[in-house]
Amino acid sequence: MSAECGVRLAAAGYGVFGMDYEVTASPWARAATSAASAASSTTAAISSSPSAVGEPEQLEEYRGKSRFLYGESMGGAVALLLHRKDPAFWDGAVLVAPMCKISEKVKPHPVVITLLTQVEDVIPKWKIVPTKQDVIDAAFKDPVKREKIRRNRLIYQDKPRLKTALEMLRTSMYIEDSLSQVKLPFFVLHGEADTVTDGD
Repeated sequence: MSAECGVRLAAAGYGVFGMDYEVTASPWARAATSAASAASSTTAAISSSPSAVGEPEQLEEYRGKSRFLYGESMGGAVALLLHRKDPAFWDGAVLVAPMCKISEKVKPHPVVITLLTQVEDVIPKWKIVPTKQDVIDAAFKDPVKREKIRRNRLIYQDKPRLKTALEMLRTSMYIEDSLSQVKLPFFVLHGEADTVTDGD
């Protein structure tokens, strides 16, 4: 969740709890993750995550209140994985441009994906993944936001690392294939001009 969104929700009286997960180091996800954690499996990270998302339930003031997941881009995929971990715990979700499918416009050719898969364990940090466009330009239409992202030194702005990119691809494919198992009500915000995540 962007900091601005979390602050606005908290100011409106909502309890806001964030999950800092070490999965990938790319503009699509938390930027301050390490290169070593980029090789982690997203689903394994969710499965083994401590029940930090259950902490609000243990605080008296939040007991019995509705619980909603909120996720942007890769965070949307993570939100759906969290829902699958404990479907009865969540009352709904808000997903902003969720990465349930990577757009064909930015995805490398299948032959390239096959070749890269062969060497991902040998050179996981290799910044070789070909992207058809600059992800920050594609993901942020507002020039002010785009410039703010570019000035943030904690945000990884280079080409995606090999293992990171393949893990994101696998996660989005896994989510896409298992969407029928999502049972909670959800609201999707997704602009038609998005060229990174697929709105269809």
